[in-house]
Amino acid sequence: MARRGVAFALVAALAFGGGLLVGNTGSAAAVITHLPLIGDGLDATPDPSVDLADFWKAWNALKTNYVITHASSTLPSAKEQIFGAIEGLANSYGDPYTVFFPPKEAKVFAESISGSFAGVGMEIDVKDGVLTVVAPLKGTPAEAAGIKAGDQIIAIDGKSTDGVALDKAVAQIRGTIGTTVEFTIVRDGTPRKVTVVRDTIQVPTIKDSYDAATGVYQIALYEFTSNSANLFDQAFKRFKASGASKLVVDLRGNPGGYLSAAVDVASHFIPKGAVVVTEESGNKAESDVHTSRGYNDLPKGTKVVVLIDGGSASASEIFAGALQDMNKATIIGTKSFGKGSVQTLLDLDGGSLKITVARWVTPDITVEFTKKDAETKQDPQMARAVEFLTQ
Repeated sequence: MARRGVAFALVAALAFGGGLLVGNTGSAAAVITHLPLIGDGLDATPDPSVDLADFWKAWNALKTNYVITHASSTLPSAKEQIFGAIEGLANSYGDPYTVFFPPKEAKVFAESISGSFAGVGMEIDVKDGVLTVVAPLKGTPAEAAGIKAGDQIIAIDGKSTDGVALDKAVAQIRGTIGTTVEFTIVRDGTPRKVTVVRDTIQVPTIKDSYDAATGVYQIALYEFTSNSANLFDQAFKRFKASGASKLVVDLRGNPGGYLSAAVDVASHFIPKGAVVVTEESGNKAESDVHTSRGYNDLPKGTKVVVLIDGGSASASEIFAGALQDMNKATIIGTKSFGKGSVQTLLDLDGGSLKITVARWVTPDITVEFTKKDAETKQDPQMARAVEFLTQ
């Protein structure tokens, strides 16, 4: 849903395939400086209205009667049993984004949003019950192999993805650099197989340029990472120094990321105190309102276009929706990914419980980008943006 000054989207979590970019290693500690954790001071008071007798019956029955049937098997520790119960509790909500990561998977999640990792370089999500590519990252093996936004992944290395959880799908895709992973994808109703070689992925964040012939300045933002706000600040200073009065912010293929980054970037365009995004929860009396930090340093008279497509999701939709609602930009392209929710992380003894805490934009001018355009290296969406700004 969308309303004036309000946009709901998936943050920090859809970022990277409902929580995970397809990667393996990274240096998360260096960059994850404001991941939204709610682990401190949590209420551990038992809910007296809930009857846990069946749970303890099951716990005691397993403890008393379970027999190891394979020589390689071992009994789970009490901590592993608790983690398993929490995972089941999260799964019972039927929300693909509300998931529990045991410590190993929690570490992988942190690494996945670090900006550098080993993998194939694409963001995935579940859309209409099908594992779907939100966007391949620029310059990655996934993009080079021809993976496109909107591709439905029906099998990974020959194994069906029907009903598979996002974290499980990511685990299947991860692997050693130099090895291959085969995807069976459906595009335009036709199944096909695509083989991708895993490699080290350096996630691109931003690229800016000025075209003196048209007077249009372009800033392409590929993700809302932990340092993208700072990089956008630098690009924005270069834009202002150029003297241009026409700006394109290109969010095509941007799968999202940090809520705080989206708010920070939007603050260049929106007056201090104006609502950028509101998080609402059905069980929460008050909404969390995130307002502009009031940089509001867009030169007077500047015309702004934001480009979006089917790979624009999450924080991209927050940014585009906020500027659209505040009449600060014209949105050009195609409908964004169009599905999102806000997640937060609960730190549980080394594990992470990712909880959906809220639920939530179309172009003002629709311009398609076809396969033929890609083959002939044409960009009708950017061309329309330049036309709009210079007319």
